[in-house]
This record gives sequence, structure tokens and C-alpha cells, in this order.
Amino acid sequence: MATETIIELDKVTRTYNLGGELIYALNSVNFKVKRGEYIVIVGPSGSGKSTMVNIIGGLDTPSSGTVEVGGHNLSHMHDDELSAYRNQTVGFVFQSFNLQPANSILENVMLPLVLSGVRFEERKKLAIEYLEMVGLGHRLDHKPSELSSGQQQLAAIARALITQPKILIADEPTGNLDSTRGQEVLTALDQINKQGTTLLVVTHDANMAHLANRIVQMTDGKLTEVRV
Repeated sequence: MATETIIELDKVTRTYNLGGELIYALNSVNFKVKRGEYIVIVGPSGSGKSTMVNIIGGLDTPSSGTVEVGGHNLSHMHDDELSAYRNQTVGFVFQSFNLQPANSILENVMLPLVLSGVRFEERKKLAIEYLEMVGLGHRLDHKPSELSSGQQQLAAIARALITQPKILIADEPTGNLDSTRGQEVLTALDQINKQGTTLLVVTHDANMAHLANRIVQMTDGKLTEVRV
């Protein structure tokens, strides 16, 4: 039986008006993702990679076309609906870790559940579980500045996973890391995918290619398949 489609973009275009000139960040993109896939998105700077995943994640809206994710038609959602979608369906990991420097790693990972109103005991339990999953169970009380850059990114991944999203979007997650720290992050992402989470990873890191089910190429706002 065919695997369920969890993401579908149909003729999605995103334009910007810069100095009277119409710029196409995305140009009539069609894209389908099956539940549980691990997809790596490659392409030069300015090719539309981040624009596409931001639209899938509900951080940006298309100028035209339709976007359906997990049964949600993002094209018809209001701001409050998009906010709920971002909190419940997708998790985000960025090149900059965006951790709160005054808080412990445990407190940082608990934060999304604070915003959701989850009781303290439950959010602490879940935060510890996810930090242990990424190998940081022994660093719960440390501040971000007391961790390596790779460990900070692993903490950011744990924070993204604590809401138990169906889809994890990672935009250059190893971009600021050396090869050793980057490998720690790659290993964690691979483990997360094996547990059933759909992964979309924007990267320049060639080491990610062998982990992916598919690699897609973005060029001048258009998408082409590289490998299945």
C-alpha cells in the first residue's frame, strides 16, 4: 500500500517586488513528500530553498498556488490557525541555535510546552527524554555557553521535537559546525527519521546525501529531482 502523502505543493509561486522588479523566489513549484521520508534540499544561495521550507512550515505564504500539509490547507489558514499548526505539526531547527542564554538546556527544551500550557512535571519529563535521546542527558543543568556548538544544536533539535511534530524542518543545521560536531547532528537526525518523523533538511553538507531517501535541487526558484 502506498505511503500517505503528508506534504503537497501545487504550482506554488512566491514573488517579491524589489524596486519595481518582480523577483521569483519560487516559480510554480510542484512537490510531494510521503510520510516518514528524509529529504535533503540542495541548491545555491538565493535558489529558493529556505523560502520553500518556510512556506511548508507556515512561516511564509505563497503568492499563488496551494500548500497542503498533514491534511491542513495552509493557503486558507488565518494567523491563529497558522500559529496552532506551527506548534502542533512542524518543528524547526535553524543554523543559529536560538537558545535562551540565561536558561539551562533543560529549561530551553521545556519552553515550547510552557507556551502550550503543559504542566511542569510533564514538560520536565518530556524534556529529559528528548535530551537523553540526543545524548545530552548528562548536561541538563548547563547553560548554552557551557556546551559545544554541536551540543547546542542537539539541544535545539530536542526543543523542536518536544511538541512531537509530524515534520521536522532543518535549515542548514550543520552550517556552523565542524565535521565532528556536524556528524553528531547527522546521527541524531537519522535516528529521529528512523522513529517515523518526516525530515526536510536544507543543506550544503554533502555528508547528508547518503542518509536521505531523496535529494531535490533548487535552482532559480524551480525544483528538480536529483536522486530517489
